[in-house]
Amino acid sequence: MATVMDKLPPVLQVPDVPESEKTPLVAALLELIAVFQQRDAMLQEQVEALKQEIARLKGHSAKPKIRPSTLEGKGAKGKKTKGKKDKKKKNKGGGGPSGRGKVDETIVVKAEDVPAGSRFKGYADFTVQDLVIKTHTTRYRLEKWQLANGHMLCAQLPVAVKTGHYGSKLVSFVLYQYYHAQVTEPLILEELHEWGVKISGGQLHRLITEGHEKFHEEKDEILQVGLQLSQYIHVDDTTARHQGQNGYCTHIGNELFAWFQSTESKSRENFLQLLRAGHKDYVLNEKAIDYMCSQSLPRAKIEFLEKHLGHMSHDQQQWKQALRKWGITKKWHIRIVTEGALIGSALEHGLNPELVIISDDAGQFNVLIHALCWIHAERSIAKLIGYNDKQRAALENARTQIWDLYQILKAYKQSPSNKKKLEIEERFDEIFIQDSCLYTLNVALKRLHKNKRELLLVLEHPSIPLHNNLSEGDIREYVKRRKVSGGTRSNLGRRCRDTFASLKKTGRKLCVSFWDYLNDRNCGTDRIPQLPALIAARAQAP
Repeated sequence: MATVMDKLPPVLQVPDVPESEKTPLVAALLELIAVFQQRDAMLQEQVEALKQEIARLKGHSAKPKIRPSTLEGKGAKGKKTKGKKDKKKKNKGGGGPSGRGKVDETIVVKAEDVPAGSRFKGYADFTVQDLVIKTHTTRYRLEKWQLANGHMLCAQLPVAVKTGHYGSKLVSFVLYQYYHAQVTEPLILEELHEWGVKISGGQLHRLITEGHEKFHEEKDEILQVGLQLSQYIHVDDTTARHQGQNGYCTHIGNELFAWFQSTESKSRENFLQLLRAGHKDYVLNEKAIDYMCSQSLPRAKIEFLEKHLGHMSHDQQQWKQALRKWGITKKWHIRIVTEGALIGSALEHGLNPELVIISDDAGQFNVLIHALCWIHAERSIAKLIGYNDKQRAALENARTQIWDLYQILKAYKQSPSNKKKLEIEERFDEIFIQDSCLYTLNVALKRLHKNKRELLLVLEHPSIPLHNNLSEGDIREYVKRRKVSGGTRSNLGRRCRDTFASLKKTGRKLCVSFWDYLNDRNCGTDRIPQLPALIAARAQAP
């Protein structure tokens, strides 16, 4: 179907007019044509930019950037031109033809038709890696003895098979396929049936979701240890539907650990509940009062609550009863006081009061010492559009200045000093208070300038990262799972998804194979130390 743009006439080529024929009227017309051609080109560029922006907002794929062919840089005979180094492809297969590693079987291949008088000169090794996939059914015959008193004594099953009628290797394989390889239950079931395993869909689902209390306990302890030993954490959240309703998954972690928790809300109250690391109480202390003051709670309420310092409610129900007793009934008063009590509880149970929280500027994470991600901050500038050469130049200049300052901050982290700190603060003000010819750029810069303290927190804490990429990468696990399986349907299934995602990502940071970890825990050997203990050892290492 033809569009309006297709029906427009093509751009006319203005013929060259001899100087002798350029009357004042002709010269004026030629100048007017040049102005309209320039304006037409600008409008076409603006329309194309708006089309791409509309496509981005609708979630459509962006226009692909096709790189020039590499064949153009080669000579007539297909040889590369000088000045370009050949990049050898690295063998990522692991084993390769060298035959390194364990050899399980050696087969000697005899040479055929060897002429008489030949001399044997040894072997040429060729290694082939393969998998042995087959069912292995074991029958345990448990001895039964009748004692003298008439009671029966029966032998006990080995620890590795106490999980039921399916061995630890099979259970580990199912968990690995589902929680690591993102394979759905129907496909795993079909896979097992083709290999001869007798199992139903219900039994497979129980292997995936039930009997994992030891995994849940280890996951909960990861957050407790991680928060106590960390100087900073990355945080982020993403959509995680549950039982057909919108829900959210929050990620908390850093280079030592990754921890996930799915909830129905992504409010600040919900985030502070997670920071309590499993505790359920509400505590009124000085830190709680300080938070309430910073959130502009009326002075009369603060003075009243100061008389109840040290109050502790053991659960949410007791806390609501206390608020009603104290006459705190307004919705925003309840929210502020509750958030303060949650901070008090988290700090009471060992949360580092100097903990830096790095986020993408989501409001629910703005507690304690808050730092912002520079990459997310610059995106508000990158999405702007200039409508003429002057505006586009101003936009590009601002982005260049921001990334130059980013490089200066990276250098400051390596060798901080008071002199550099003052220079960076002055440079920050110059960039984010400037007035350009693009109004939307000025608004975006001034908004970022209001976040100066959070963007330049690295000047006070040089050890913290300048971006939130780690959290973005960790939480991609949930984005992939959401695309494969959608949401969860049972509370137990949601809990297992959080648990195994936390154990897998934490193990990866600690150089622990997820497959080895599952086998170790399911077999009951426990040769791999508990992940919280490995976190503590890594944090204390120089």
